[in-house]
Amino acid sequence: MIDMPAGGLGHFLGKLPFASRGDLGLDRRKVTQCALSRICGVCGESLSRPVAFLGSTEEAGRNAFHFPPTHLACAELAVATWGSDHGVLGQGHPPASWALVTTSGFEYVRPEAEWVDRRAVFEPNSVIEERALTP
Repeated sequence: MIDMPAGGLGHFLGKLPFASRGDLGLDRRKVTQCALSRICGVCGESLSRPVAFLGSTEEAGRNAFHFPPTHLACAELAVATWGSDHGVLGQGHPPASWALVTTSGFEYVRPEAEWVDRRAVFEPNSVIEERALTP
């Protein structure tokens, strides 16, 4: 099982996650790129299986995440590094507890015109594990 990018984690420390625009939220173009090219939303490198999704416990309960798929190690580092920051990981405000879900696959759902929340949604299928993380 490969859960870490080939280049390791140190090469992007101090930077924003690949799919993030900081406190402005997520970069829609890069979110789509992550989905279609199967690259990590944190480090920008190719993903293998399993993939990890991180989000609020509400997102985990709906099985619908806004932040793109990541390597497991990148998801854990992202919550530790940016979990308390506004908007960096796709949340309007940092949740008290983060949910981490690993899966073998996912569906990418593009927003529709009538949606109030116009962010893309990732729906994991074949969930392997779900657990809580704290920043």
